[in-house]
Amino acid sequence: MPDSRTALALRHVPFENLGIFENVLADEGFALRYEDAPIADLNALDPLDDDLWVVLGGPIGAYQEDAYPFLVPELELIKARLAAQMPTVGVCLGAQLIAQALGAKVYPGRAKEIGWAPIALTDEGVASPLGALGNDPVVLHWHGDTFDLPGGAVRLASTDITPNQAFAIGDWCLGLQFHLEADPKAIEYWLVGHANEIAATADVTPGQIRADTLKYGPGLIGPGGEVLRRWLRSCA
Repeated sequence: MPDSRTALALRHVPFENLGIFENVLADEGFALRYEDAPIADLNALDPLDDDLWVVLGGPIGAYQEDAYPFLVPELELIKARLAAQMPTVGVCLGAQLIAQALGAKVYPGRAKEIGWAPIALTDEGVASPLGALGNDPVVLHWHGDTFDLPGGAVRLASTDITPNQAFAIGDWCLGLQFHLEADPKAIEYWLVGHANEIAATADVTPGQIRADTLKYGPGLIGPGGEVLRRWLRSCA
């Protein structure tokens, strides 16, 4: 593997980081750095400088530019990178930002999905790197918003509540509404950081998420990392 590739992770809250993806990126020869989008000098970033961008999650809406003005330059950077078809992964908010940058609508979903639950892979999803998840995978969901499928995108996964759970554009863009990257050992950060959202969501408790993380999280580390590994190699 080449040892000179660089990866930039755009992070929105400290605990929603690359998690288990960090080791995969290191194994695949990427030098990694983070930029914290809310406080970074985004105008100083060149969207074409890095071999890979990963746009991470966060508890805001991609459409909330008035409340969170940093989203304006962030979206412009993402637009420029996608226009050049540079390898880009979006997770949760990151997938929503990619969709919005491509002209698709992002909006509140029918209901929040918070906690561990299955996704259904489409035929295209089974044939994609997501096929590494196996049959009827259970993943971590943590979102209230959803998005229309961007033009040119292929749907890879869905749930009853959220039809667009994952998409691909060519071999250079991957959007994941769910959190394959989350490190189960760090779930307490999520439970504290999202305490108000948990309290405001019916039938969701820290205890249930904690118990389900112990049940499902360790078994997803290998397959979740393999999804990223296969995708990186497909667009190398």
